[in-house]
Amino acid sequence: MARREITAAASRYTSRRIRGKGAGDQSWQNRAYEMYHQVPEVRFAASWIGNAMGGARLFAGRRADDGTIEPAPADHRAAEIVAQIAGGPDGQAAMLGAFGKHLTVPGEGWIVVRPNDQVRSPYSPEDGHDWRVLSVREVRQQQGKLIAEIEGEEIPIPEGDPESLDPEGPVALRVWEPDPERAIEADSPVRSSLELLEELLLLNAAVKAIARSRITGRGLLLVPKGTRFPSSQQQGEEDDLIEVFMTIAETAIRDPESAAATVPILLELPADTIADFKHVTFESEFDELALKLREEAVRRFATGLEIPAEILLGLGDVNHWGAWALTSEAIRLGIEPKLGTVAYALTQQWLRPILESEGDPEWHRWLVWYDTSPLRVRTNRSETALQAFDRGVISADALRRETGFDITDAPSAAEQKARDDENGDQDGDETPPPAPDLPVDESEAEPGTLPAAATMAGLDRTAGLLAAADGLIWTALTTAGEKLRKTPACPRSERARTRAVEPARLHTLLSVEVDQVEQWRLLDGAWTRAPEIASRYGVDSDCLTASLDDYTRELIAAGVEHEYRLVPSLLTACVGEES
Repeated sequence: MARREITAAASRYTSRRIRGKGAGDQSWQNRAYEMYHQVPEVRFAASWIGNAMGGARLFAGRRADDGTIEPAPADHRAAEIVAQIAGGPDGQAAMLGAFGKHLTVPGEGWIVVRPNDQVRSPYSPEDGHDWRVLSVREVRQQQGKLIAEIEGEEIPIPEGDPESLDPEGPVALRVWEPDPERAIEADSPVRSSLELLEELLLLNAAVKAIARSRITGRGLLLVPKGTRFPSSQQQGEEDDLIEVFMTIAETAIRDPESAAATVPILLELPADTIADFKHVTFESEFDELALKLREEAVRRFATGLEIPAEILLGLGDVNHWGAWALTSEAIRLGIEPKLGTVAYALTQQWLRPILESEGDPEWHRWLVWYDTSPLRVRTNRSETALQAFDRGVISADALRRETGFDITDAPSAAEQKARDDENGDQDGDETPPPAPDLPVDESEAEPGTLPAAATMAGLDRTAGLLAAADGLIWTALTTAGEKLRKTPACPRSERARTRAVEPARLHTLLSVEVDQVEQWRLLDGAWTRAPEIASRYGVDSDCLTASLDDYTRELIAAGVEHEYRLVPSLLTACVGEES
């Protein structure tokens, strides 16, 4: 894992900090929370980031000399401390998920840690700590003291020692994204969009008013033949007209399903005034403009987030590779920096102070870090699990878990014995049972259908033949990649992005079925030099061409990158025929 620069801020509540200037004016955070509750796009973005952060895993690590993070041994004290954070994996997921929202909306949150022998929380170990994640609205400074509101009760947090951490006492940690202008203040993506979001609220109100307006929506139906109104009241014409309008509008708003909400208002005029029925509407150009402005406001807010705008706007027009790429970009640019902020706070204000107080000479080398690999696992885990189990690299329990079964679905002892006996009878056969026909996995693992399974023992091959075959395969994949970029597998919206990918590797990112290799003529003309090379190195021409073609087709269909180490295996049959 490459070294990452962390832009984060964290501090413990101590007497030295409480008497300082504080975090400055953060009144905008109240407005940000209001937008979270009133604008669904803000809630979606914050929840998406929170849910993604909650899927990451915290672990204790040690920064190596090359900047990489090496996981701590399971029996190391640092690993024990990190494993106990927030009560374990479930609590850590909830804590990270909460900070996903806090760092997105107000840009700040608090962690309050109290020994559980004082709290008596049933959700924490009796000899452990009670961890709470609080918002800025739940923590305040009052008369030089810090007051935390936990489950409706105001809990005073005593001043901590600025020089050391007492793990047996309550600790309050402030975690925030620092503002670039004034680092003591918090910053967030929502902060820069507050004016835009208030504009969006006004547009929402305008659209709502347009939708609820009885007159704007249905208008007037002018009918000739005498001026009168369908009203039983005996009043003047002006008063009668106003009353009709008001009565019908109130009825439409009160009961949207009533006839008053679905038909125009009837108004009869003298025949010499109008000659025919006329429908008069009160629509304005702003009606359509309001909808466009609202869409533009949502789009501008999406571009102001720290994740790709398509996450908020939708992935309907993006193919599977584009969706995977956008999600990966969102994790890298939007999720990991926030995970780094929380990890930095836990490192500086919890893990290292404890290790230092316990006398660990390398306390400054250990840190809390995160693992986002669970967020990057592809969706076809059941298919991958089937292949992995068939290759003997995962257990039966893992296979059942990934395919949606549990231990109750396992075969009984009698069934297992019958299967073992059946397999035992088959062991005497000269030909082993065929491998199951499994679907091709999207992962970058070797596909089990490659003809590389042949033995390589006893072969006498030359470096020239291997190099020539490798060059033919690479050229064929390059040509196929150039063609693939112009096929339906690569929509026009994605073609600009794929130009940054080497053509010979493009098939690992785009989905191609076996029959589409032929349909799109991806390998036409790829083996024109194969007979010449076969003659040069003394191998059968048809065998060489067929082996290279079969291998390359399966690479493309499986989405697997070509590796030179597989070339000797796929040439086994050809060399054997000639020998």
